[in-house]
Amino acid sequence: MKHSQKNQRGHAIIEAALFMPWVFFLFAGVLDFGFYGYALINAQNAARTAAMQTSATSASAGNSTMACTYVLAEMQSMSNLGGVTSCNSLPLKVTATSVSGASSADGATASQVSVTYQTQQLIPFPGMTGRLTVTRTVQMRVRS
Repeated sequence: MKHSQKNQRGHAIIEAALFMPWVFFLFAGVLDFGFYGYALINAQNAARTAAMQTSATSASAGNSTMACTYVLAEMQSMSNLGGVTSCNSLPLKVTATSVSGASSADGATASQVSVTYQTQQLIPFPGMTGRLTVTRTVQMRVRS
């Protein structure tokens, strides 16, 4: 009887050793997709904040510099934007345009802000690039 109990313990260790790489890759994948989800939400919130601020007046509706300032403030928690001070090239591009007529949702003058953000390379999985580029565009009616 004692001989079979020792055998069972050996099998459990081997099974755990074979199973652990799969658990690691599953954990790493979930962590990776969590960071991508956070980047998506952060880019959407930054675009919404910048559109809200640039839609205050018709003069500021197309002000990309103002939109960039608000996007940088909103996305300061992203680790690869630490030293970024402009929004002209990746990892962060911000454009603000003033739209009116058929281009806006209801024909009124609106501010449209587009935020393009490229994540840093997280966990390099074979066959995957490791970077995600997201673009979020928000259009908001000018208030005055």
